[in-house]
Amino acid sequence: MTLTVLRNGRVHTAADPEATALAITDGTIGWIGGEHAVGNAGPPDRVIDLAGALVVPGFVDAHVHSLDAGLALTGLDLSGTRSLAQCLDAIRAHAAELDTRPGTPGILWGHGWEDSRWPEQRPPTRAEIDDAVGHRPAYLSRIDVHSAQLSSALAFLILDRVAERPDGWSDTDPVTQQAHAAVRAAARDLLTADQRRDAHLAFLRACAAQGIVEVHECAAGDESGRTDLRALLALDGPIPVRGYLAAVATDPAQARDLLAQTGAHALGGDLVVDGAIGSRTAALTSPYLDCPSSRGVRYLSDEQIVEHLVACTQAGVQAGFHAIGDDAVSAVGRALTIAAERLGELATVRLAGCAHRIEHAEMADRAAIAAFARTGVVASMQPLFDAAWGGEDGLYTRRLGPDRAAPMNDFAGLAAAGVALAFGSDAPVTPIGPWAAVQAAVHHRTPDSGLSPRAAFTAHTRGGHRAAGRMDREIGTINLGAPAHLAIVEAGELVRPAADAGVARWSTDPRSRVPLLPDLSPGVTLPRTLATLVGGRIVYDTGVFG
Repeated sequence: MTLTVLRNGRVHTAADPEATALAITDGTIGWIGGEHAVGNAGPPDRVIDLAGALVVPGFVDAHVHSLDAGLALTGLDLSGTRSLAQCLDAIRAHAAELDTRPGTPGILWGHGWEDSRWPEQRPPTRAEIDDAVGHRPAYLSRIDVHSAQLSSALAFLILDRVAERPDGWSDTDPVTQQAHAAVRAAARDLLTADQRRDAHLAFLRACAAQGIVEVHECAAGDESGRTDLRALLALDGPIPVRGYLAAVATDPAQARDLLAQTGAHALGGDLVVDGAIGSRTAALTSPYLDCPSSRGVRYLSDEQIVEHLVACTQAGVQAGFHAIGDDAVSAVGRALTIAAERLGELATVRLAGCAHRIEHAEMADRAAIAAFARTGVVASMQPLFDAAWGGEDGLYTRRLGPDRAAPMNDFAGLAAAGVALAFGSDAPVTPIGPWAAVQAAVHHRTPDSGLSPRAAFTAHTRGGHRAAGRMDREIGTINLGAPAHLAIVEAGELVRPAADAGVARWSTDPRSRVPLLPDLSPGVTLPRTLATLVGGRIVYDTGVFG
């Protein structure tokens, strides 16, 4: 038995808001208190002076794509490009750099271009990509990862594999729908095992450096996605991974078999009912404002959604769906109601221990929200979506108009209705950054749609554990008996919300009996993670532990 005492800090805990110390015994929090009572923790094997740092529960990122996010870290990240010309220059430079590497595989993988932010207001063409990369196969995903541009070399490879061109194919423009899925799978197949492993590890290490103690991987359901998920779950990474496989089940035996084949924990994640707003593939009940001929795409019918819910519930397997547009989100709401009626008492028994999930749920109306609340569904959402694309001049307004855009990502409405929330990044769609996500949830671009700091923080910590079906009251908190999943963040000034930006601040006086949180006011510098612990094990450290 090993006892480690952390002292001379500040602790985010409702058990004792004035606490400055805690003790960890074999990975579990065994004591919390003040400096005057540290001796009550018992004889320590190790004492760590926190020098005023704040200890909070570690974050859970409830929706990630580890390979894509890792490849953006280890390869070509186009999210910072601010024009088509700049994007093409970055691609050309990366291709030239790859040519200097001995033994480099042929695929050039890039992510993050966003034509809606460029002055040209158009994506790159196939010919422009060919000019930048030459004869190299290249896959370049849009920021939402629901469409991509590719080089002719990769296009020829795809067309050689299929009898006819899949839906969403274009010889000049970015590919979408089934065509994008095929292109993406082919591009993944060109990656080496070392590239995949390096990308996975780079991403998980970056998560640990942000105070994240677990991620929920949303894996594709095709063979490439399953292979990638198996490799990720077998990896000895710094933080745990919960695997969500995007595969439809039609009966309980199939649901259980899918988990056994891949090691996945659940069947959901990016099991897509529709696409994304940016790529105009999110399924809408009325056309896009900037493309009146389109209402997006539905990939699953109402009956397929119901069958999946029934099969998974009967098997005791957590189910979930990706749904963004109002047509898709409402379809999931209707299906939940029908499935619950078919299952009767079984639904209550099964779901009591592991709630089903809906990912994104950006355009949820009152009826859908009510259905989520009635059936105990967890809404896994991404606050940085609103920060990036919400607001009067944002992408959502340009695509949908202000009346449909304003109610999107209504965190307050969902929470008020009793829907449990879990926050994540959808990395690489938005960057991993839990404090920024919490800040975005508090300062929603639509008035009255944001959460309190406490509720937003809970959704990104305890909420992620609940979304994984862990119903232990203590997990995701700093309380006696809870696993020591902790983030230690830099010291800040103890002040009320202040006008001065540029310094990390804690906005709650410890005498207020409310657990401390950093000041989340816009413009205030958010805290830096100093160390991260998973079950008391140090997975990231800037020197706190020596």
